[in-house]
Amino acid sequence: MNLDLFNENQETYTAKNVKTFIGIPNLPEGLHPLIVIANNMWWCWNSDAVELFRRMDRYLWEKTYHSPKAVLGMISQEKLAELSEDDSFVSHMERVKNDLDKYMTMKTWYSDSCADYTNLKFAYFSTEFALHESIPIYSGGLGILSGDHLKSASDMGLPLVGVGLLYRYGYFKQLLSLDGLQQEEYNENNFLCMPLQPVKNDDGSNVIIEIDIPVQKIYARVWKIQVGRVSLYLLDTDFSKNPKEVREITGQLYGGDRDMRIRQEILLGIGGVKLLKTLKINPDVIHINEGHSAFLLLEKMRQHIEDDGLSFETAFQIVKSESMFTTHTPVPAGNEVFMNDLFLKYFESMYKKFGISREQFLKLGSFSVKDSKDFSMTVLALRVTNKANGVSRLHATIARDMWKNIWPQLPKKEVPITHITNGIHTNTWISYEFSRLFDKYLGASWKDEPADHTIWDRISHIPDAEIWRSHERRRERLVSFARSRLRCQLERSGASQKVINYAEEVLDPEALTIGFARRFALYKRGNLIFKDLIRIKKILTNKEFPVQIIIAGKAHPQDNLGKAIIKDIISLSKDPDLRHKVVFLEEYDVNVAHYLVEGADIWLNNPLRPEEASGTSGMKAAVNGVINFSILDGWWCEGYNGNNGWAIGSINQYPDREYQDEVESKAIYETLENEIIPLFFTRGQDGIPRAWIKKMKLSMQTLGPVFNTNRMIEEYTKKFYLPIAMEYNKLKKNNFELANKKAEWIKNVYNNWNFVKFISVNDNIVDELKVSNNIIVQAKLYLGSLMPDDVSIQIYSGYLDKEQVVSSSTIDEMRLVSKEDENYVFEGKVLIDKVGRCGYTLRVLPQYYGEIQYIPEIIRWL
Repeated sequence: MNLDLFNENQETYTAKNVKTFIGIPNLPEGLHPLIVIANNMWWCWNSDAVELFRRMDRYLWEKTYHSPKAVLGMISQEKLAELSEDDSFVSHMERVKNDLDKYMTMKTWYSDSCADYTNLKFAYFSTEFALHESIPIYSGGLGILSGDHLKSASDMGLPLVGVGLLYRYGYFKQLLSLDGLQQEEYNENNFLCMPLQPVKNDDGSNVIIEIDIPVQKIYARVWKIQVGRVSLYLLDTDFSKNPKEVREITGQLYGGDRDMRIRQEILLGIGGVKLLKTLKINPDVIHINEGHSAFLLLEKMRQHIEDDGLSFETAFQIVKSESMFTTHTPVPAGNEVFMNDLFLKYFESMYKKFGISREQFLKLGSFSVKDSKDFSMTVLALRVTNKANGVSRLHATIARDMWKNIWPQLPKKEVPITHITNGIHTNTWISYEFSRLFDKYLGASWKDEPADHTIWDRISHIPDAEIWRSHERRRERLVSFARSRLRCQLERSGASQKVINYAEEVLDPEALTIGFARRFALYKRGNLIFKDLIRIKKILTNKEFPVQIIIAGKAHPQDNLGKAIIKDIISLSKDPDLRHKVVFLEEYDVNVAHYLVEGADIWLNNPLRPEEASGTSGMKAAVNGVINFSILDGWWCEGYNGNNGWAIGSINQYPDREYQDEVESKAIYETLENEIIPLFFTRGQDGIPRAWIKKMKLSMQTLGPVFNTNRMIEEYTKKFYLPIAMEYNKLKKNNFELANKKAEWIKNVYNNWNFVKFISVNDNIVDELKVSNNIIVQAKLYLGSLMPDDVSIQIYSGYLDKEQVVSSSTIDEMRLVSKEDENYVFEGKVLIDKVGRCGYTLRVLPQYYGEIQYIPEIIRWL
């Protein structure tokens, strides 16, 4: 097969009576292993495999955007014959194939550490996955995280499958005009030149998923990408069985109007569950990665009600028991909501099947039906999942505050949202040069055990000269890449030859290089470093200590403020004083990200705290020896130790945004002038900045073993996946016997909670009590028809604020001591361990077999 997929000058005509066929690579028999390697995404994080495909044809490798399958389809038969006779190439291919075979069969962390749970299955739902630049079905951070999640799940041997959508046009390609105006172009993905395989039935026909929605039926094809040991299944509606408006559902990622978005999320959630059922994949845990796929919870309940004959209450409990949710968005506006009318347009028939009222149904996705006109996907996910987490410690704190009204009487710090901080797939993001250095001085185990601190400690063994040479090569490649990219950018936008030629002169391969690349949302403050133009010019134009900035990033097509920031930066880059010092690269994607995080010296990140949920670009930079310079937000709050990078400003937040920008832009300049630049340019007689390298090493040693997806996956497995799977399997045994029992218990709690009340409380408090003494508290309660085992009676004590509210709490459990008529008497004690104005109160929470149940609106305070 020799298809020129990139010929833009073909004649346009209206096709009639076209007969179709599919061309497949025609490889010599000795090169057949190339197909096997190309069809498993393992190749993209194995540097030896990448080099194998690059060797086939370096021009095609770049032209096909690093897609092995496309290279195999376009390379000439003469070249293939030549390669098949090249002993060196064949040996290289066989070595890579043997490595793949070994990888697929070797023991893993999961097989060793979780040997008793090998029969489990986990399903991971996400609206985007970024596995590699040659599969452009992602937009940014969420997709990067999802892709890295699958890669580490594969490395660690988790029995996990991914579920997502296959977009015909993916996310937009960014085109920048000469004056910096962002334009969006959507290029069609050629699925047959990607490592995709259509999923087939036993008879060889394509697996087709049917989703019934009002007005029309959706048919979806199923594709599979093999990500090492993990299978990623993607749904696609763009084929002839669907009418045009349905085919467009998987057209663009995050495209279309609200009606299109809800249909996309119906396809992902409902279609994804139907897909797993069709393939006979019965997950013990479903991980909802952001709220886009949360409709799967409704579909799972529907299946249990219709297929298993369960009541709504029991179906709710069984679905809740097997599901978990990760929220990524620390601002309310970033969470997906649909108007109730639009939601009911597609789901009105469902609540009738559930046997519940319209109000009960809408409440699944709202704080209060009376006050809300919107159905929130995040609220749905939080109400109907077993566990929930934010993606950094700070983000979890923000999330608990954002969503506390789901549990209106629960103290904010007890809102059941914990955190597992994001990470990166180290093997994907480390540069070739540093990978070889690590192999030499850390040993090969760093690839298999990136969360082992003792391995990263060996970075101190790497000679300063070697680490600096490797880093300088990466900076030189970044500068070369930026020049080439900028030249193409200017040629495409119609610049004069004089301006195009200037692209060859921008940047200095020996200058201190600041990298800044991210989505251009307003809160990320992409232009903060330019706030005081006179001061930043002085820094950048210092001939003795040269500094430069390379910037990349996209604004959402509807974000005019983000687009305006990009336009302003490009305008600044044309300033005669700055045009060699400031470069903005268009079309920020995985490939551009690699060059930036591998070749910069400093990684700048200045979001408006606390609006960065986690961020992972700084983690990618860190494993490449690039030092972070960031606001104390997201992951950097946990990563920064005072010596392994720089913090911008403090954690103070000001009500005046302009003042906040003023304070933190000054902090950027002062840190650059007084700390970063002097440290970088302080060189020994051999020209090596040893103090700078010491900081590089410390950054890698402290951040590398913590902020990786292997550590993250281990946390998800131990904290969430295994406990959830155990509870789910317990509840579904014996035809859902325990699920029915729990549903009945919760129903009884709801029906009787209004009767629960405190009758009397007695204690031994006097005005002043000495530290280390105990307060003895006795409480008499009426529980209605509830039993003492159904409740937890707690003493909630601590310092009092000015409103006489307990502001910092200690919780002590009370025990049943007697029964008096219809009342129960509980007793407990409080250890006095604080000096100052303190107090206590009492509360009642439901508990099921000794485990506290955080049921919305079910709590009783004294």
